[in-house]
Amino acid sequence: MAVYTEVSDEDVRSFVAQYPLGEVVSCKGIAEGVENSNFLLVTESGPFILTLYEKRVDPADLPFFLGLMEHLAANGVTCPQPVRARDGEALRTLCGRPAVLVTFLKGMWPRRILPEHCAGLGAGLASLHLAGAGFPLKRRNALSVQGWRPLFEASAPRADEVKPGLRDALAAELDHLERSWPADLPAGVIHADLFPDNVFFRDGKLSGLIDFYFACDDLLAYDVAICLNAWCFEPDGSFNITKARLLLANYARTRPLSAAELAALPLLARGSAIRFLLTRLYDWLNTPAGAMVRRKDPLEYLHKLRFHQQVRTVAEYGLDPASLGL
Repeated sequence: MAVYTEVSDEDVRSFVAQYPLGEVVSCKGIAEGVENSNFLLVTESGPFILTLYEKRVDPADLPFFLGLMEHLAANGVTCPQPVRARDGEALRTLCGRPAVLVTFLKGMWPRRILPEHCAGLGAGLASLHLAGAGFPLKRRNALSVQGWRPLFEASAPRADEVKPGLRDALAAELDHLERSWPADLPAGVIHADLFPDNVFFRDGKLSGLIDFYFACDDLLAYDVAICLNAWCFEPDGSFNITKARLLLANYARTRPLSAAELAALPLLARGSAIRFLLTRLYDWLNTPAGAMVRRKDPLEYLHKLRFHQQVRTVAEYGLDPASLGL
């Protein structure tokens, strides 16, 4: 989340007047994240999240995102729900941007990730994948392997400003991933951005998932690999094999992983690392001056990429395939 577009008090009041929610009590920008402008909006009916979709989001994708949240909730996944205005529509315009109100999800994301968080995440991610199976809309993942080369080329001329030699390292890794990326693994709806700040817990139990604005159709095990990178490395950069084992084992208890998915996991983790390295690199080099946004260090994902480049089997992530009957 972030704030790129400032919204006046008058604009907020006029926007909220289209909903049966009472008067506006407060509206405060949320600085986390890098994609859209987000505000914690409190009305007489309670708290909501107001999102203005910025230029990176294609308005044509919004029915997919909003419909997916409604579909998942109807199939047992706790997530925010789009709020419909008096005319029955959820998607509106505010300050020249597509905008939506969604319900406020109670809980907190874990600032310090514990093993039990990873266990809950694994089961929750598998439940999301199963619940998404019947969703009728489709959305291609523009940030999968076919989209990485254009991102690289957009940042390559200045990549070595961030770290000497980064351009050549990224080029070599892209060559490998493009040659080796699997195409025949189970696919479906994935979250594609399930970082700790998008997963809420209450009393140690997973209470809900938020921020579905990267959701798309792709390999299900790729979503697992994204979570390995986001949840299983410590602040000092070390890989926590206990967290990885709990994440994978609890995922597999809810949605079994095939032998082919497990074999591909190191490669998928490399792909996940390059994807977030490239988007962070682009944002690091191009975030507008004065934007209310916290840039994220791309080199964190260079370290993760180098770790996965040395991994040969899923056993190095703490999971014995024999324990799953494979």
